Amino acid sequence: MPDGIDDDRVTAWFRQHVAAATPPLRFSLIAGGRSNLTFRVDDAGGRSFVLRRPPLGHVLESAHDVGREHRIIAALAGNDGVPVPDALGLCDDPEVNGAPFMVMSFVEGAVVRDSATAQAIGADARRTSAASMVEVLANLHALEPDEVGLGELGRREAYVERQLNRWYRQFGQTKQREIPAVDEAHRRLSAAVPKQQRASIVHGDYRIDNTVLDPTGHVVAVLDWELCTLGDPLADLGQLAVYWTQPGDPVPDLLGAPIAAGDFPSRDELIASYAAISPLDLADLQTYMAFGYWKLACILEGVYARYLGGSGGGDDSDPADYATQVPLLAEAAVDL
Repeated sequence: MPDGIDDDRVTAWFRQHVAAATPPLRFSLIAGGRSNLTFRVDDAGGRSFVLRRPPLGHVLESAHDVGREHRIIAALAGNDGVPVPDALGLCDDPEVNGAPFMVMSFVEGAVVRDSATAQAIGADARRTSAASMVEVLANLHALEPDEVGLGELGRREAYVERQLNRWYRQFGQTKQREIPAVDEAHRRLSAAVPKQQRASIVHGDYRIDNTVLDPTGHVVAVLDWELCTLGDPLADLGQLAVYWTQPGDPVPDLLGAPIAAGDFPSRDELIASYAAISPLDLADLQTYMAFGYWKLACILEGVYARYLGGSGGGDDSDPADYATQVPLLAEAAVDL
């Protein structure tokens, strides 16, 4: 049984709350360490589900809120432009499994986590995935939060300012060493926040391995909504551009660098595709990219701290990679 699952109690909860599931259940870790732990749940009838719970060990206040994630995908269900798994249940009683957890449908498809899985889907699918990801992101940003029941998800204005405060505070709570570039980037970004053009639903961590792709490369589900809130949509685009690694980038192997597999459009082409279907002015996108590098540095320092504390959550990443990447990301933010 993987760490993070109480087999008997979770199975009993499934019996009461997920009618489609037929025990006994088998649990296997899909992904862990960087964010909420994700488990595949297979039942006796050949059906599969996904269970998400916070990481093991100490979790910062307001982080890894699976109840919020459940609320968001439930609200977006049925929206063809922004496909999500079906929300099947939420357990907010930590006595059941040591922490709250949510259950959603298992969506068949490819999750491109690294260069090897990117190569496996084929060149045509890699090219298609870029266009599909941009279209889905633009669709998300075009939604009116009130119309999908997410109008009270968070404050709408001053998104970047709020994020700068939040992540700098969390960086201060988790940092394992002094990283002057994080402080300098925070100072510069705080003095140069672009004017927010609209208030949208912001995913918060939109990248290729947080999507499920069908065999042709089209996005059939967007995953990992734990950082979602209302705010500035260009922060999402800037973050996606940071993840869209290419030769010469400051961190070429960032999180496995699936884009390095080749046959993906360039970063400039990706941005141009978004510009072609969005009414937003992208003149300040470089600043949003700088914010993306800085935010990722703060997040990965927290992940690094969890690894050093023995709470990697089943992810077999080398902690030394995070130790190296965090300063490089912060320096990239300063450079931009």
